[in-house]
Amino acid sequence: MSSHSPSPRAVLDGIPAYVPKPPQPPATGTSHRLFLNENPYPPLPSALAAISRAAARTNLYPGIFPDQLADAVARKLEVPLSHVLTGPGSVGIYQQIGQAMLSPGDEVVYAWPSFEAFPIVVRMAGAVPVEVPLTGETHDLEAMAAAIRPRTAMVLLCEPNNPTGTAVGAAELKRFLDRVPGHVLVVLDEAYFEFYRAPDAPDGVELHRDRPNLVVLRTFSKAYGLAGLRVGYGVAHPEIAEALRKCAVPCGVSRIAEQAALAALNAEDELLEQVGRITAERERLREALGAQGRRVPPSATNFLWLPLGKDSSTVAAALEQRGLLVRDFPGTGLRITVGSPEANDLLIATLGGLTPAR
Repeated sequence: MSSHSPSPRAVLDGIPAYVPKPPQPPATGTSHRLFLNENPYPPLPSALAAISRAAARTNLYPGIFPDQLADAVARKLEVPLSHVLTGPGSVGIYQQIGQAMLSPGDEVVYAWPSFEAFPIVVRMAGAVPVEVPLTGETHDLEAMAAAIRPRTAMVLLCEPNNPTGTAVGAAELKRFLDRVPGHVLVVLDEAYFEFYRAPDAPDGVELHRDRPNLVVLRTFSKAYGLAGLRVGYGVAHPEIAEALRKCAVPCGVSRIAEQAALAALNAEDELLEQVGRITAERERLREALGAQGRRVPPSATNFLWLPLGKDSSTVAAALEQRGLLVRDFPGTGLRITVGSPEANDLLIATLGGLTPAR
């Protein structure tokens, strides 16, 4: 018998953990999860009722694909059914994209810091990350366009950006998309689409209609409050959508997730009311932190970015002591989810007691 044990792929050695250091709650007292951009409110009542009904059938496999949900999304977005793809959250679809569309040695351009799944998906496929620094807290689309080279196979783009919450707007995004060669796939992540209500907010679904190289991803995890059920969707032209479906995990979206998402899609008035509450809290929180002398960029999401530089880890640790668990990007800043009014009040008070203000 050989003394050697199986070895994982060497490429895994260079792949970062998705959340390198999850914050730790205090030993006693209430803690607030403000580090994963979760919705602070429970699922909509109609979604909860659908979850309860679907739970009674968990002895049965769900469909290989969530066909009811795909059909509902197609009708809501007014796109052909052949353009719709689904997955266990948008992260699941990213894995499908990496498997279907990337080969070893391909280059992938994306802004940084941006969505933490980007380097994981790219390196897992054996592709080469090409990270383009943000300008301030915003995508530098000029630099990203200049970074596209002969070996570039894909561009990954968050609009609005995670973790900074900033957006480039429809006009700049369209100009950028028009500069990307047709053979380069662009993945546009609109995970925070429902929170981005500005007049110049782009609609990726509309943009994809005459751009065969554009894939648009959205999720039920944020505005819809179904993060724990893991369900997301995307739109792409049929050739790409079919390739991504081939790489999907069979039965990867549970029946409970599908039925909850269907119910949530049909409760748009309730959804918009809840989104309105969250965005109002976001602006209240930003105004209060600004009054403390802190610089907080405008956000088009359900979180705020505090560019604290070298002080970020110190401030994150102080917040942890008060049960405020935020996402620390060491040496750069903090991403803070908009929580309940109680959590937001505690955050304002705690940051107000810390110096120096930024």
